[in-house]
Amino acid sequence: MTQESQLARLGLFDAKVPRYTSYPTAPHFSNELGMDRFASWIHAIKPGAEISLYLHVPFCRRLCWFCACRTQGTQSDSPVRAYIEVLKQEIALLAQHLPEGVTLSRLHWGGGTPTLLTPDLITELAEAVFAVTPMAPRGEFSVEIDPNEFDDARLDALAAAGMNRASIGVQDFDPKIQETIGRIQPFEMTRDAVEMIRARGITSLNADILFGLPHQTRARMTESVQKLLSLSPDRVALYGYAHVPWMARRQNMIPTDSLPSPQDRLRLFETAQRLFLWDGYREIGIDHFATADDGLSIAQRTGKLRRNFQGYTDDQSDVLIGLGASSISRFPQGYAQNAPSTSAYTKAIRNDTFATGRGHVFQGDDSLRGRMIEMLMCDFEIRSDEILSQFHIAPAVLTALYRDAASAFPEMLEVSPEGLRIRPEGKALTRMIARHFDAYDLSKAGHSSAI
Repeated sequence: MTQESQLARLGLFDAKVPRYTSYPTAPHFSNELGMDRFASWIHAIKPGAEISLYLHVPFCRRLCWFCACRTQGTQSDSPVRAYIEVLKQEIALLAQHLPEGVTLSRLHWGGGTPTLLTPDLITELAEAVFAVTPMAPRGEFSVEIDPNEFDDARLDALAAAGMNRASIGVQDFDPKIQETIGRIQPFEMTRDAVEMIRARGITSLNADILFGLPHQTRARMTESVQKLLSLSPDRVALYGYAHVPWMARRQNMIPTDSLPSPQDRLRLFETAQRLFLWDGYREIGIDHFATADDGLSIAQRTGKLRRNFQGYTDDQSDVLIGLGASSISRFPQGYAQNAPSTSAYTKAIRNDTFATGRGHVFQGDDSLRGRMIEMLMCDFEIRSDEILSQFHIAPAVLTALYRDAASAFPEMLEVSPEGLRIRPEGKALTRMIARHFDAYDLSKAGHSSAI
């Protein structure tokens, strides 16, 4: 039996599973968590702690058809300026609750398109953040950059504000694929943006590329990856395109008959995977690659790799505060999400209250299962000594969980006194194996193809 037929037998090409950037996943959040609980979690942060901060800018000049993020199109700067004023008010509200001495281990601006902000708005927003909490000595300030919305003035403002890591969305360099997904971004435009960034002394560069796009073939995937490698990014996220038009109606613009089959998706991933590995990148988790000296590679080698809403991270902070419409915060006590619509978010903040709309308070064995799932997603193993030292679970119960998973995925998992390990031939099943440790109702919407 071939490896692909084994994976097919275990359901890889039919399964719909979460990406597990959180546990429980966002569809399981409830409307019962309010702003008072969110504020209490902020108060509970230890004075002098390092935290992460995410700012969401939900605007784009054009709406790419492949994207399922919460964004809205605008050709005018007026709604953007109004939104930034509200975001600054939310930052000021956070300052009223944040304990003294807190610094930022990570600051990330995402969207949407943060680089559609004018230089003065970039400066204002950064000054508002740093007036509340400065960067930690080894902190990272990263920004998602769209080369279509980028120029010297905006880059100068970002560099002056302290941006030291840039993240560029590539998706694919093939013109036919770009036209089909509504994202025209020639290689030359991306190359020029990278050169502009590095000319300012910003040497850390992330890039996102997708597999499973319409009209993608292994030859086209090879060409796009080779072009990306010529730009020498420090880390690359190789995400699988999730075709969910029932959630993102703009994806109805993409013809379904142009999409690769689940089996072809796996071959596209493996094609890109081989190219990155041949070029000396280390494989990080299920869908990231990084140079040997990048922070993700170091975190992987030292057992400190983590997973959050942006994917894999080397950030060790246990608090991530999300600001802006739809942003999600993570605390040791649970998750809190702002109102998803810009209007509802704006109304709450202008009333001088947090815009918390939903969330989840950790209960039962949430933290235990969440950590086991994170271990699988990051390290392809669950280490029993760590689990037993951090959580109240009997060794026999833990071993029973392992053996139950191993029976569900025969020949793909290895149970030992040290814990549970996914064998190399089973790594494509990682999200399905993680799902086996998920105690929540898996019929909730929001899941995507397992490959």
